[in-house]
Amino acid sequence: MSINQSGWRPEMNAGTGNAAPTFTGNKALMLEEALIFEIGSTETTGVDFADEADLGVSNKLGGLFRDAAIGLPGLAEPEAVRHYTRLSRQNYAIDLGLFPLGSCTMKHNPRLNEKMARLPGFSDVHPLAPVDTVQGALEVIHQLSHWLVTLTGMTSVAMSPKAGAHGELCGILAIKAALAKRGEVDRKVILVPESAHGTNPATAAFAGFKVEDIPATADGRVDTSALTARLGPDVAGVMITNPNTCGLFERDLKTISDAVHAAGGYVYCDGANFNAIVGRVRPGDLGVDAMHINLHKTFSTPHGGGGPGSGPVVFSEALTPFAPLPFVERQGDQFVLVEEETAGEHHAGSFGRMVAFHGQMGMFTRALTYILSHGADGLRQVAEDAVLNANYVLRSLEGSLDAPFAGSGPCMHEAIFSDANLAEGFSTLDVAKGLIDEGFHPMTVYFPLVVHGAMLVEPTETESKAALDQFIGALRSVAERAKAGDVSLKSAPHFAPRSRLDETLAARKPVLVWKDTPLAQAAE
Repeated sequence: MSINQSGWRPEMNAGTGNAAPTFTGNKALMLEEALIFEIGSTETTGVDFADEADLGVSNKLGGLFRDAAIGLPGLAEPEAVRHYTRLSRQNYAIDLGLFPLGSCTMKHNPRLNEKMARLPGFSDVHPLAPVDTVQGALEVIHQLSHWLVTLTGMTSVAMSPKAGAHGELCGILAIKAALAKRGEVDRKVILVPESAHGTNPATAAFAGFKVEDIPATADGRVDTSALTARLGPDVAGVMITNPNTCGLFERDLKTISDAVHAAGGYVYCDGANFNAIVGRVRPGDLGVDAMHINLHKTFSTPHGGGGPGSGPVVFSEALTPFAPLPFVERQGDQFVLVEEETAGEHHAGSFGRMVAFHGQMGMFTRALTYILSHGADGLRQVAEDAVLNANYVLRSLEGSLDAPFAGSGPCMHEAIFSDANLAEGFSTLDVAKGLIDEGFHPMTVYFPLVVHGAMLVEPTETESKAALDQFIGALRSVAERAKAGDVSLKSAPHFAPRSRLDETLAARKPVLVWKDTPLAQAAE
């Protein structure tokens, strides 16, 4: 049975004698939504303005009148409200259902966090307000800093980085400054294991380092022998992810850290997966020198949509002198911002600033609320439940999907599968698109690259057993269809607002700007 773009089945009118329907693109109550420029006319406005002459007043524009069409569509209020509401219904969100994106930790954001972030004094604080008028906001930053340092076993933290990759750059720049202080500017190589987070090599290259890969072992972990053999006077450090992107804990991290330090390098740990070990493991105890923490992952602040984000970076004692400015410090009963002019000798080695101001207040307030409302035992349970849920998914899909590291011990925050047992001609993409028809957002696909046709599932601690069972049943159903060679999967999704796109063309030649189609002119 074929299904066309509108969702209408050809046999619906078979034998009735009725004329074929006009295809609108609508799918049940999900209306096909035109662009806002196609709804409203640029020649009209949704508001009626009286002529200034009728008002008996003169304008105050001083002759600065618009002399050309502004090019914006004029919509009445109902048109505008319906347009954006219909668009919002085409979004998938954690408030709608399980979001299984691996390595993304798409967890529930408690409404308590939102309530706190919207309190006056937090929601309306301005970065240029006098320090003595924002003592409460600075205390929030200071308290959050304390707990991030405590949970990681590190010495200090930079709060200003805006997101994970920004935090990576912060850590690498601190390493670069530390090497410069030692006069070892010839250390130009950063070692990055294949199982590390995807942004690590890009960050190191952006900071001016040469990146060299370190292979993974058959069980999905860093090849410690290969890494230690590569250490030398040209190596600045290693960027390692723990737990790694295969969903496994790097058991040899302390051994690796000791070897890197002995060779004169530093250890950067990607903290994207800290949710799996928070309250259980302190990275500082494993010899880590710098690690970013995605507040939107571990501490449940809003995730996606381009921001706002926050990626504080914790530092070891060795790198603390080189951390960026500014930071909040308590002096007596006052909280102050330590800037360039007040850094003094105790922070003279700072590599500079990451941003103009000192971070994202809304993210800080949400994260601190999350930490305080959970407490030490609650944060520990977060990690334990996240790991439990991931292992439940992994073991429940045995026999349905190939799991290349199922024998490597329990997984951590995420379970990884491959396309190894799908029918010939069927791919991971077919499984992902088929999952959309089952009502679920797809998992992360084709990453990490060490697994062919990777499918990375991270359920987080948010999901109940009932929710996991529903997701597992849907994924098992799609996987069995792919193994059986069900050709309908090749054209999935069938029930989404859009059918399958040419993803290569969409990525390479996206149409991002609407332009009015010029009207054809009659020949003279």
